[in-house]
Amino acid sequence: MIRHLVLFKLNEGVDRDEPRVVAGAKAFAELGARISEVVSWECGWNVSERPIAYDFAINSSVADTDALERYLAHPAHQEAVAPWGEFATWVIADYEI
Repeated sequence: MIRHLVLFKLNEGVDRDEPRVVAGAKAFAELGARISEVVSWECGWNVSERPIAYDFAINSSVADTDALERYLAHPAHQEAVAPWGEFATWVIADYEI
């Protein structure tokens, strides 16, 4: 099993209530159910006020590295992640569980 963890940081001056950000979060909230390779899916906004905290997180899992590659290449994933490049940066960790 592979854990796919993604942490997003909104760019300076970007608010999570902006329509494009709200739409991006909604797309991620729906994404797990759209891709058969996804075994588990959680996502949500950070609730911490700590200055080092990221703003939005995805915590998901897939069966193996082949499933991860299929997930990443899936058109629904590509569609959901594309807008985030306009208003956020992110870090990713994929590890065996």
